[in-house]
Amino acid sequence: MKILKYSLLAIVLLSTISCFEDRDDNGILASDISDFVWKGMNVFYVYKDNVPDLANDRFSSNSEYGSYLNSFSAPEDLFESVIYARETVDRYSIILDDYIAFELLLEGFSKGNGLRYYSFANPQNSSERLLVIRQVIPSSPGDDLNLQRGQFYNQIDGVTLTADNISGLLSSDTYTLHEVDHMDNGTPETTDDSFVSNGTTVSITKATYNENPVHGASIIDLDGENLGYLNYNFFNASYNTQLNNAFGLFQSNNIQHLVIDLRYNPGGKINTATLLGSMVTGQHNGELFARLVYNSELQNSNTDYNFTNSFDGSTINSLSLEKVYVLTTGSSASASEMIINSLRPYIEVVQIGSITEGKSQASGTIYDSSDFGKTGANPNHTYALQPLIAITQNKNGNSVDSNGLIPDIALTESVYNLGLFGDVSEPYLAAAIADIQGIGRMAPPTELVPFKNETRTHKFKNRMYIDEDSAPREFRKQHFD
Repeated sequence: MKILKYSLLAIVLLSTISCFEDRDDNGILASDISDFVWKGMNVFYVYKDNVPDLANDRFSSNSEYGSYLNSFSAPEDLFESVIYARETVDRYSIILDDYIAFELLLEGFSKGNGLRYYSFANPQNSSERLLVIRQVIPSSPGDDLNLQRGQFYNQIDGVTLTADNISGLLSSDTYTLHEVDHMDNGTPETTDDSFVSNGTTVSITKATYNENPVHGASIIDLDGENLGYLNYNFFNASYNTQLNNAFGLFQSNNIQHLVIDLRYNPGGKINTATLLGSMVTGQHNGELFARLVYNSELQNSNTDYNFTNSFDGSTINSLSLEKVYVLTTGSSASASEMIINSLRPYIEVVQIGSITEGKSQASGTIYDSSDFGKTGANPNHTYALQPLIAITQNKNGNSVDSNGLIPDIALTESVYNLGLFGDVSEPYLAAAIADIQGIGRMAPPTELVPFKNETRTHKFKNRMYIDEDSAPREFRKQHFD
């Protein structure tokens, strides 16, 4: 971690913040929360230069500042007003009304049933919808019931699914799924497919569970050569040891090929992404993996993340590979994209699947305290900010394009043939194996686009989080502690 040094920058930022310090003495009637929102965004927002209302000289007096804050009926309104190009550039900054729940989520704690679905139109009745499980989170209620990827359902609680009722039915804490069998009628076309009830129902109740993001690690024999397969679902620093253990398995089996399945991985901690890159390689220890670039007033905070051979006193199980396969979908985002973008200057990365999300920005949690850190946060509310505060770049200074990363081998998941993770016949993994064995690259399947990409949406998905020991924390420690 490089030591951050500031001079004039510190004076400018501190004076900007302190000029509105004594709100009550100066008759400012705006709420503490709105005051906190503006100050936090003024210091840290990566697009500050593009938002006139965040300029250091925006207000000529405390009175003008107070009037500005009081013009917003809620902190959320003020926050949205200073977001730069919400629809096209900053699609990710959020304001949290409960940072405690957010922190639990980052640690892997979720309340749900652990089922992730695709929904799509019934080919025999376009007004009806069908669900297919695309993912079952380990140790979740769905996993406890032995539910599997690829199972189909046409009803919840006896009600036939439609576009209008599906979200409401899935929102219940407890519901009953009615399973159907897929009948392809012996033809390759899907227009004549049908789904027939098999009489099986399963009742499932949402509960709080903790997700180990290492969903699977296995060894596949390819005619005498070993392929390692890793299914990794979130860059969670609490499970760095489990991730390293998976690479210990690969290392002990002397794998020649590696497939990393990030198709549903929305991102997570940058430090953990750096560790994963270091595990894949090993021959580039100490070299630049990625760089965080902050706004124009925080350029001294720009932070390098280097390949490493250890973490928390443990030695990294590295593979020294020169080539890796990465499986992606449109749900692969942020730190997942960072893996591809940051490894490519060093080794060959073969991306298989569909175009990724297209997110190179990183966010950090800003609390309502004197130094914007969690210690000393205002006890009267649980608001916090999670704005974009930096852009990630690789060794060559390149960021992930906002349109996403284009795969080398294009595939789209078929709701009719998802396959099981880690199975050699699963289409994505099969494409990687075919390329490894020189059999030829698979042609993209047809009729695979589901009615809706996924039924579970989450306001914290597709994000890359800056770790506690990164630059913004150092900035706070030097200039406010």
